[in-house]
Amino acid sequence: MSTEVWILGGTGRSGRAIAEELVNRGVTPVLVGRNAARLAETAARFGGGRTVVAATVEVMADEIRRQRPAVVINTVGPFTATAAPIIRACLPGSHYVDLANDLAAVSGVFDLDEAAATAGRTLVTGAGFGVTTTESVVVKLCEDRPAPTWVRVDMVPSLDVEAGTVGEALAGTLLDGLPGVPGGRRFDGRSYRDGRLIATRIGADAQPLVLPDGSTVTTAGIPLGELIAAQRASGAPSVIAASSETPSSPVIRALLPLATTLLSIGPVREFTKRRLAKVNLKARPRPREYSWGHAHLRWADGTTREGWVRVGDAQSCTGAVPAEIAHRLLAGTGKPGSHTPAALFGSTLIESCGGEYLLT
Repeated sequence: MSTEVWILGGTGRSGRAIAEELVNRGVTPVLVGRNAARLAETAARFGGGRTVVAATVEVMADEIRRQRPAVVINTVGPFTATAAPIIRACLPGSHYVDLANDLAAVSGVFDLDEAAATAGRTLVTGAGFGVTTTESVVVKLCEDRPAPTWVRVDMVPSLDVEAGTVGEALAGTLLDGLPGVPGGRRFDGRSYRDGRLIATRIGADAQPLVLPDGSTVTTAGIPLGELIAAQRASGAPSVIAASSETPSSPVIRALLPLATTLLSIGPVREFTKRRLAKVNLKARPRPREYSWGHAHLRWADGTTREGWVRVGDAQSCTGAVPAEIAHRLLAGTGKPGSHTPAALFGSTLIESCGGEYLLT
């Protein structure tokens, strides 16, 4: 039986971060990607493991079926396009982990829960900073408590930006994954009410949030995987998910309905994706020392609880979480079916990845 951990997209920023964290855990990863020279160069930095050249998702899937690694970590977006074919290739012999945090992709992994359970494979989606930190706080606050009636989660990432173009994969993830689930129009926001997804405005529910270090950010609603993870982890009928990365100024929020209406037009969306992919990003240091995951819960008796997870660089967290999950899957501690990280491994998972709880 194989003990290999494959990283799809192993030369990208997330792939490199995961590779480093795997090596720190005594696991030499197999890097998978399109460029043989870049794969070899990157592999030499992280344990000197072997590489697999695969130019397309279809070729990656064929190689997974043929070689049957123990764990496959998918960093290749858009996950709405890559997750399903890679998961189907994994079912005969591999566990699966991805970094998806858009509603459509996370929901799609849960659609394959029965198939994974039947095959005896563990699927873990949302194994990045946003889903894992916010879900972890929810799980922690719900320990030994009944299901709350209302939950709000906020992710506040802090990471440096590398110079370069946005790229097709990220552009596709940003536009194709919004939101692609029931409850409203294609480019509406989403929240849960009475246990069902409903339409909201992207940028709704904006509020200032005082961080534990005393600084203040504004978070606003955005339909990301944190929403599904928080609802499933808590069982709450009403859930809101927000982020400090959502445009929150009154002017931008007023323009968003028009922008999202235009994005529902196929040719406009494809044009926007092409233009977005070519946008050049300037290098930028991370804006604050820590990244934060936050949750505020309310119960039927009026009790409220609030908590935080503090980590350092959000990108480093996105490297540590899938590496720790893969390490645990190699040890045989997974569970067949589809899961998000803390729902599967509990509130201590993020602590194993450098996170620290601050509960009130």
